[in-house]
Amino acid sequence: MTSPYLEKNQTHPHPMTPYETKLAGSVMEVFGRGVHDLHGLVEGLNNMGLHAPDGGPWTEENFRSEMRRLGA
Repeated sequence: MTSPYLEKNQTHPHPMTPYETKLAGSVMEVFGRGVHDLHGLVEGLNNMGLHAPDGGPWTEENFRSEMRRLGA
């Protein structure tokens, strides 16, 4: 019997783009540092030098918006 957790992107409808892969890895890196709130996550992404899609810094609002867009 196969486990439903063997597919790392099982809920993603298509192959991840390089942008999605980098963003996911960066989010996991911030979480790995013990950050578990949105404010800390956004701060961590900005401290890593990862820019929001518009080229500016991440904010809580544009992060929520991007997660909605990626989840659509």
